[in-house]
Amino acid sequence: MARVEVGYVETGTASWYGSDFHGRKTSSGETYNMHDMTAAHRTLPFQTVVRVENTATGGRADARINDRGPFVAGRFLDLSYGAAKALEIVGPGTAKVRMTVIGLGPPSPDAFWLQIGAFAEIKNAERLKERMTKRFPGTMVFEHTAREGIYYRVRVGVFRSENEAREASSRLAREGFSPLLIRADNVP
Repeated sequence: MARVEVGYVETGTASWYGSDFHGRKTSSGETYNMHDMTAAHRTLPFQTVVRVENTATGGRADARINDRGPFVAGRFLDLSYGAAKALEIVGPGTAKVRMTVIGLGPPSPDAFWLQIGAFAEIKNAERLKERMTKRFPGTMVFEHTAREGIYYRVRVGVFRSENEAREASSRLAREGFSPLLIRADNVP
């Protein structure tokens, strides 16, 4: 799929993957964290944000595409353990779902992130990420290694223009954050 639009819908069977892949590189180059709200899809662009609904229970969760798969016939989406747990499909292993694209990743280097925090402890970064994900579904934690040690940077976005990012930055500043504007091609 060369291009996808917000509102694109796909239905079918989703599965999940967890500890066997935890800590390994995904197809996007990120390290897989089974507790993150991520998913694998064969064709959607990386960083696409999808809302997944378990059609049997009505449970919903938002996830970001960061990997390719599933590679099992009859399945179209592989959820991280975190997303599968939110949708209550860990026990059964699979479920019928409806997936809707609700956000698009960076289409070009003219996309922007706002960094809103950097932490020495990942649990603090994850806590802020969880807090911000409802407002900014593409919120991510990036690991950064410096001479002083490892830091976990929390970034919201992706914004499709500098103007859009600056507007969000102003709102976040009113809430006490000191956002740093970062061009998406400078990730991580």
